[in-house]
Amino acid sequence: MLTLAQVTKQFGTITALHPLDLTVTPRRTLVVIGPSGCGKSTLLGLMNGLVIPDTGRISFAGAALTPETFMAARRRIGYVIQEGGLFPHLTAEANVTLAARALGWAPEKAQARLETLATLTDFPSAGLDRFPGELSGGQRQRIGLMRALMLDPDMLLLDEPLGALDPLIRFDLQTELRDIFRSLGKTVVMVTHDLGEAAFFAHEILLMRDGRVVQHGSFEDLAARPTDAFVTRFIEAQRGHWQAGARVP
Repeated sequence: MLTLAQVTKQFGTITALHPLDLTVTPRRTLVVIGPSGCGKSTLLGLMNGLVIPDTGRISFAGAALTPETFMAARRRIGYVIQEGGLFPHLTAEANVTLAARALGWAPEKAQARLETLATLTDFPSAGLDRFPGELSGGQRQRIGLMRALMLDPDMLLLDEPLGALDPLIRFDLQTELRDIFRSLGKTVVMVTHDLGEAAFFAHEILLMRDGRVVQHGSFEDLAARPTDAFVTRFIEAQRGHWQAGARVP
């Protein structure tokens, strides 16, 4: 679905991403995790064209991502951030249908897609006329997901989508999101700081440190076959969180 070949990124004197090779497998969920400042969000930005690489090549569905092709590719890539990143002056419905309206969809087509997504995400139809400030955190996140799914993209990118939610809402949304990803067969790349959450969602986990990939594999690989002492420390640092109730499959 997406490949990065020797991709690098530097901001001033800071190297955010050292030469990286990565293949994102279709219809699977890759979770990117690591300490703050390790390059997680930079990597996600490179995947959707919000960040331009200094060197290397990024390809989506077999075609190179360039400044000339980013806009077309973005229509096939949904993007979700904390709180949904909603426009506060637009209703929930207007936020969800924004891209469809910009592309000139017929109103009945956009409405039918909106109703499908509301059912999929269990969002109450009565809430579609409300503004983001009138919605709960969980409802805003559902609207953000609906907006990302509006054009039926091939891939979803999620940057800490549940990080701002309280534990009970987060727990429920974790199950709902994983079920949605897998029922739709979407290719998903998610960034999180929570290893328990990563293990719950991921087919594969990419652990980063200082702009480099430390280990890439299943949760079981990281836990049972760590590649170095940092992987072991990272896992041990969150072990108490799992024992307190974090979700690990």
